[in-house]
Amino acid sequence: MGGLGSDAAIEAADVVIMDDDPEKLATAIRIARKTLRIVKQNIIFALAVKGIILILGAIGLSNMWEAVFADVGVSVIAILNSIRALKD
Repeated sequence: MGGLGSDAAIEAADVVIMDDDPEKLATAIRIARKTLRIVKQNIIFALAVKGIILILGAIGLSNMWEAVFADVGVSVIAILNSIRALKD
C-alpha cells in the first residue's frame, strides 16, 4: 500500500507498511509477538506480587509500607522488563 494507498485507507488501517516491501510484514508480526509476550509477563508478575502482599496483609504479616514498596518495586521491574522490547 505504501505511498500508493489512499489517505482514507491509511487512516482506517491498524497497521500501515509505508513501502512496497511485503517482507516487513513478518518483522511487524515478530515485534508484535515479542511485545505481547512481555506485556503478559508484566501482568502476571504484577498480579502475583500484589496477590501475595494481599494475602500476607490479610493474615497480619504485611503492613502498608511493604505493600507500597512492593507496588513501586513491581512498577520498576515491569519498566525494566519492558525495555527489553527496544533491543532488536
